[in-house]
Amino acid sequence: MMQSLFQSTRTSFLTTFPEMTFEPAAEADRICQALRGALANDFVRRGYVVAMSGGVDSAVCAALAAQAVGSDRVFGLFLPERESDPQSLTLATSCAARLGIAHASSDITAILEAVGCYVNRDAAIRRVVPEYGSGWKCKLALPSAGSGARRLNVTSLIVEDPDGRQRRLRPRPTEYRQIVAATNFKQRIRTMMTYYEADRLHFAVVGTPNRLEYDQGFFVKGGDGLADIKPIAHLYKSQVYQLAHWMGIPEEIVSRPPTSDTFSLRQSQEEFFFSLPPRLLDQLLRAYNAEQPVTEAAREASLGEEEVSSAWSDIIQKRRTTRYLHLGAVLVEPIELAREATSPEA
Repeated sequence: MMQSLFQSTRTSFLTTFPEMTFEPAAEADRICQALRGALANDFVRRGYVVAMSGGVDSAVCAALAAQAVGSDRVFGLFLPERESDPQSLTLATSCAARLGIAHASSDITAILEAVGCYVNRDAAIRRVVPEYGSGWKCKLALPSAGSGARRLNVTSLIVEDPDGRQRRLRPRPTEYRQIVAATNFKQRIRTMMTYYEADRLHFAVVGTPNRLEYDQGFFVKGGDGLADIKPIAHLYKSQVYQLAHWMGIPEEIVSRPPTSDTFSLRQSQEEFFFSLPPRLLDQLLRAYNAEQPVTEAAREASLGEEEVSSAWSDIIQKRRTTRYLHLGAVLVEPIELAREATSPEA
């Protein structure tokens, strides 16, 4: 039974920032009510599909969906490709089995090859590193937070040759955009496959972003940014961890460092996009949203005021830069749908 995975009392665990704690039982109940209500009233669908990555966010979303509508009405989908970490599939499979939900795996490598994901990405890399080819690996990375409060957030290309030697280079904007555009095929193909399963089963799609990802635009438009419901988008990453502990998500998933699992070289979300550890960024984003004075935020986070100001500037810049990702299609004039199409009784 799904209920047996949930603990009757709150699990004791360490959190970096006590003010980020909340009551997981009450929050899980609130989210489950929203999942049930949306399924019956908004989507009029039979259940939910969750694309599971082996990470804590998708595991929590799958568990919440199963608790909300029953494990027999949730489908877990695993979508590895040739550059995925094999551990991702192992963890996702074991989590789905533990939750008692139906699940399947579909390797998307052939689709990515057909649309030119790898060949277009590698062509851009070869314009930076002409010898890049078979046996080489790559990733994109920002400078670390330790590089200084006034560091430039300029992405570097890191390549590794077959002998394990790495080089860090600065791609031109043209090459950078092509690498990102080609890599985004991975998220878009996964979403396409997820909606195939949703249509086949007459289910709705659960999106898995947490608040950091949603707020800062860490998603691909038409890819992992596309879903019917996003049940944890209001939760900071620290709160997702609390919910995961309370729900009994396996420790090997909870303790796994957040990763994009997108490039052939292992890459954390921190080095690819956020530049700061998730728990620290949680604290700084919460302080910014609460309009705390910089002196107070710096004291609570044990940082210098300049470091906090720099982090807040980065938060603001990411919101501006990624606003486009949140926008729906623009209409020349608003179109009022017929009452029958929008009424719950329809």
